[in-house]
Parts: sequence; C-alpha cells; structure tokens
Amino acid sequence: MTDTLPTDTLPTVRLRPNAEARAIRHGFPWIYADELVTDRRTRALAPGSFARLEDAERQPLALVTVNPASKIIARVMDSDPGAVIGPDWLAARLSRALALRERLHDAPFYRLVHAEADGLPGVVIDRFGDAAVIQPNAAWAETHLDALAEALVAVTGVATVVKNGTGRARGLEGLVEETLVLRGALAGPVPVPMNGAVYMADLLGGQKTGLFYDQRPNHAFVQGLSRGARVLDVFSHVGGFALAALAGGAAHALAVDGSAPALALAEQGAAAMGAADRFDTRRGDAFDTMAALAEEGAAFDIVICDPPAFAPSKQALEAGLRAYERVARLAAGLVAPGGFLCLCSCSHAADLTRFRTASARGIGKAGRRSQILFTGFAGPDHPVLPHLAESGYLKALVFRLAP
Repeated sequence: MTDTLPTDTLPTVRLRPNAEARAIRHGFPWIYADELVTDRRTRALAPGSFARLEDAERQPLALVTVNPASKIIARVMDSDPGAVIGPDWLAARLSRALALRERLHDAPFYRLVHAEADGLPGVVIDRFGDAAVIQPNAAWAETHLDALAEALVAVTGVATVVKNGTGRARGLEGLVEETLVLRGALAGPVPVPMNGAVYMADLLGGQKTGLFYDQRPNHAFVQGLSRGARVLDVFSHVGGFALAALAGGAAHALAVDGSAPALALAEQGAAAMGAADRFDTRRGDAFDTMAALAEEGAAFDIVICDPPAFAPSKQALEAGLRAYERVARLAAGLVAPGGFLCLCSCSHAADLTRFRTASARGIGKAGRRSQILFTGFAGPDHPVLPHLAESGYLKALVFRLAP
C-alpha cells in the first residue's frame, strides 16, 4: 500500500438500477452482491481491492473496497470517490478514533476502532495499555494488515500488536483463521483495570480480543447494586460482572463458565484485586449448572447471564429467542425475593423489543413478577453508525424480581 496511488488507475464498479444509491449517499456503508453489476471484470477483482463506485447513471458515489467472494460485495471506505487509501488516510482515521477514546477514558484500555462506525470497515481494534489487538474482519484489512499495524503504532505508540484472525465474520469474507503477534512481544495475560476491578486478558488465546470492553457501563450499574450481595455470574468469561460486583463490595461472587482457562483468568483477576476469598468458580454448561443450583436450593441477590450470541443471523432468530427465554426462566428461579436479574444479548438479529419480550416471558414462566430498572447498551467506545443496526448489537436488561 502506498500514499501515491492515483485514483484514475482504480477500477470502477457500478450499482444496478434497482439499487438504492440514496442510502449510500446518506451514509449506509454496505453494498450487497445483488445490488452491484457483477460482470466478468468485477468478479475478477481480487478480494480487498479498491474501486470507485458509481450509481446506475454512472455518477460517482464513493471509494469502496470490493470482495466478490462476500455477500457484502463492497464496503464504503470514503465518501470521496477521489480519496487515496494509504498511510496518511489510515493515520487520519486512527487519530480521530484515538481522540474520542482519550476524551472518554483516562487510561488506555478501551475499544479503539469499532469498524464501520469509526470509518474502518470490518476492522476492530482493542487497546490494552501498550498492546493492541486487531481483528481484520474484511478482506481489505487482511490484505493491508502490515500498513494498518504500522499506522496503529505510529498514532498510538503501542509496543505490541496482535492479529486476532478468528470469528464468524472472517468466514463470511472467505478469510482463514490465524492469530499471531505482528509487532513486539507478550509475556502473558495483560492486567486490565476497569470499574475498580482487575481483569486478566489473554490477547493470544482468549475469546475475541481477550476482553469484552462493551459491557463496561452495564458492569458499573450492577456494581452499584452489589454491596453485601451474593452474586451469580453465568457465562462469566474472565470474570465479567462477578469481578465488578466484588469491586463494588459484594459479599461473594460465583462465576460459571464452560472454559477452564477463562475461569483461571477470573481467579487471577480476583486475586489481583485482593478478593480471592470472596470469589469461587464453577465450570460447566450454563443451562445444566443453573438447573443444578436450583436443585441445590441456591439463591442469590443478583444473577447475571451474559451468553454468547444465540441469534447471530436472521435465520437463527427464532431458536435464539427461545434460548434467551430459557436462560431467563432458569436464572429467575435462582434470584432471592426482591433480588435482581441482569440479562444480556449480543445478537444483532434480536432487537431490543424481541429480546425484552423473550426475557419477560422466561421470567413469567419461572413464576416471578418483575420490573425493569435499567436498559443498557455498549459503552461509548463502541459507537453506533446510525445507518447500520449491526453496530448497535449489545443489550442489557436489569430486572428487580418481586418478593
């Protein structure tokens, strides 16, 4: 990649007459395969190529990146068709993203780039102090990963850059899975301070980038309810809500997850906080473990369930909603009278209304009555592109259950 690529050398791709060019002009960032003229020349473009996009009347619309192998065949890189995608362009996008995060957070632990919402299509970057993890989930980012890493180091000054090439999004782009250190080195898990807790993030072997920053404000709300509470955190990952609750003065927290390495990291985090004596873990299937706890007669003042995406696509929506209902039913039965239940969904296909309905149905089937105290979303370091519902995927509902 260079910063001197003349735009007149770029290929041109064109929308079909039935495509909605107005949506692109107003900020929608994706062009689907059935909206683009896919002649032999377009199909021959290498995944990750840049091209100028025109409407059906051959009027210029934007500079895009093209992947003929993807259902999202083109992504808008810049609304200026004459833009040059090179080191200066990358540095400008990263600098703008960094300026927002430095305004939001006092310490360099946050999501630095949230894909299309930060003007870097398909790219996620999480920062962990002097280290950063890039998820190149679009073909252009995979092709130009070295240039992206160089710009990241230049703009932020991080010493270590990790590529996390895993996840469903890469498969949809035709990209293989791969995780490796691109710059610098890692000595082990990275301690991350957040909401007064300490989380241990495994940047090479953990889920996603190693930690979920998106739940920060929802952790904080539950933390405010936690003084003296008995807390159950199901689908806990590396301690999630449990460690936040301990930092808020919870009497005890039990973390449940299917991953032994994740629970080991949660234990390390609790020890780093000086809260190991108030923390326990239980490895197992979440549904089976909640059923077993009910048989044991266990009750908690606060129960949190933060599962993986049960509805990652429209095709999985109905099954996913049934799973969310089941989670709510099992979890509600473990909440002590007058206690609190926090239910979360990271499924963009299940909107807030559907998720709330499924959760309320499950609580009702458990024989409990409830009121909603709080509706939360991802933190502001996960900005939402107004035109793209998928960028606002996270929902969190906190219920108070009647005595």
